[in-house]
Amino acid sequence: MKKSSVLGAISPAEFLKKYWQKKPLLIRQAVPGMQALLSREALFALAAREDVESRLITNFRRQWKMAQGPLQTLPSSSQKNWTLLVQGANLHDDAVDQLMHQFRFLPDARLDDLMISYATDQGGVGAHFDSYDVFLLQAHGQRRWRIGAQKDLSLKPDMPLKILREFIPQQEFVLEPGDMLYLPPHYAHEGVAIGECMTYSIGFRAPSWQELGEAFLNFMADSVALPGRYSDPELGPSAQPAKIGDSMISSVSRELNKLSSTPEDIAIFLGEYLSEPKASVIFDYPEKPMTAARFQAAALKRGLRLTRKSRLLYRNKYIFMNGESFQPGSSDKRLLQQLGDQRALAADRVAACSSDLNESLYQWYCDGWLELA
Repeated sequence: MKKSSVLGAISPAEFLKKYWQKKPLLIRQAVPGMQALLSREALFALAAREDVESRLITNFRRQWKMAQGPLQTLPSSSQKNWTLLVQGANLHDDAVDQLMHQFRFLPDARLDDLMISYATDQGGVGAHFDSYDVFLLQAHGQRRWRIGAQKDLSLKPDMPLKILREFIPQQEFVLEPGDMLYLPPHYAHEGVAIGECMTYSIGFRAPSWQELGEAFLNFMADSVALPGRYSDPELGPSAQPAKIGDSMISSVSRELNKLSSTPEDIAIFLGEYLSEPKASVIFDYPEKPMTAARFQAAALKRGLRLTRKSRLLYRNKYIFMNGESFQPGSSDKRLLQQLGDQRALAADRVAACSSDLNESLYQWYCDGWLELA
């Protein structure tokens, strides 16, 4: 299997077998010559935007505080003990997006986003744990990480952040630019900046079963079909009018037990659920879109690619695009699967698209889901 550059000498297969959701891994110079892809000023500008998730975390005078973005003003970069977190930076910059795609040896259905943490000297977010896997890539400056596998994950009460009540570190590392630390879920860790630094966190989707269950019930509500209406022609006189009778329970139970789901229902639900952009995502559609004819002519010359914010997944006969599902013909399905895997479609492949698919591609271009390569 082809090795992934961000894993150093370890192949993706070896990483998944030995480390993924099992134990930490430190990779020195996972990205040799690493430099921050966004300047401090560019990052601060992102944090001020309405369509970007950001948080300011301070620990001035040993008092933790957190403010949600948009953040128009920030403390001085010469002041110690503060951190800026910018979520989904990959949605707003091509270079950051390309970096995150180096982690696509893991499925897109699990890959979430790239968060940038900017911190001044001694800045951090306290000892904590994440409920998902995370790669911590040092982009600028140094950060000291202390990590530990502990069973007690109870949190300090009455805090604006989820900070561990007790932290028992077992290992300590100082990461330089290009170094990367992988941590499995629920592994306690604390990162503290040594001078000004930036860390890129590549996180993964791990929805709770409760979250999935609630979303699935909402999904299935649209397909419920139970004909008829409750009736009780054999009803007798009641000596206890406030009591719900056994016959009503049995009758309703019998009908509700007819509700069931199939593996196909689960597949469609997951495809739509996992490809649905976050609520904060706003697509940048062209202000003056080309006509359909001009767009197709340009696509036949230049090819197409998904925009940064688009999520395309597939399963068997279904294609899932930004929360919507489709059943294209077999030839179009293969083209869309290629678009999903490569996030681009070469000009010669565009030429093989059916007229129906060309109409969809043009609509996606108008919606900001797709652009010319």
